[in-house]
Amino acid sequence: MDNGWQSSAQAWITDQGEHGDFGRRFVLDPVMLPRALARSPISALDIGCGEGRFCRLLSAHGIAVTGLDPTPALLQAAQSRDPHGTYLEASAERLPLPSDSFDLVVSYLSLVDIPDIAAAIPEMARVLKPGGTLLIANLNSFNTACGDSGWVRDWKGQPQHYRVDNYMDQRAMWLAYRGIHIQNYHRPFSTYMQALLETGLQLTHFDEPQPTSEAPPARAAKYRRAPNFLVMEWIKPLPKGHPPPPS
Repeated sequence: MDNGWQSSAQAWITDQGEHGDFGRRFVLDPVMLPRALARSPISALDIGCGEGRFCRLLSAHGIAVTGLDPTPALLQAAQSRDPHGTYLEASAERLPLPSDSFDLVVSYLSLVDIPDIAAAIPEMARVLKPGGTLLIANLNSFNTACGDSGWVRDWKGQPQHYRVDNYMDQRAMWLAYRGIHIQNYHRPFSTYMQALLETGLQLTHFDEPQPTSEAPPARAAKYRRAPNFLVMEWIKPLPKGHPPPPS
């Protein structure tokens, strides 16, 4: 199935640069990286790693990272920028990895790209070690409900409000911006929560992060007007009678 990622790979790589786009650099990275490092993981899996930017951030802190993505052109870029890194071509719905393998599993804005989260989320839980962390950044479902139409603007082109409609209807949509033309999925937030809760993982953190004080003010103001992102941290429980890991 063509989801646009292979043909959009070079535009995506250019758009991200080394520091990521506005949302990653000024909203999500300041939350995601500290939370990823908080439990001192030794091994990590980045699902939907793209060109490998977050893998490199984790590797810089001494974590053995495996990046996984279904798009060959993005993986080639990731491997060329990180020749000694481990990158696998595979889908999230069927991870070619043993169970209980990683201290940390990351889904950084990848859930909206995955066609079958009912298969993918249990796979994320399966490869996570007991006591390990599943760290998720996702587009807010209020954002994706009209992600293909977005802001309603006045006659001068100024944004008036962000449209939310047909929220409960799960659907695929095509998005086009800055030379990128890809398919995303809208799902109500309850769909994600139900799939995660059914794995037995335990929610330990939830946030809807806002731009940092270092963000360009005009862009930051727009991000504060409408919901964009959410961050969740889920822990895989230890078996009964199992001693907790050393702190």
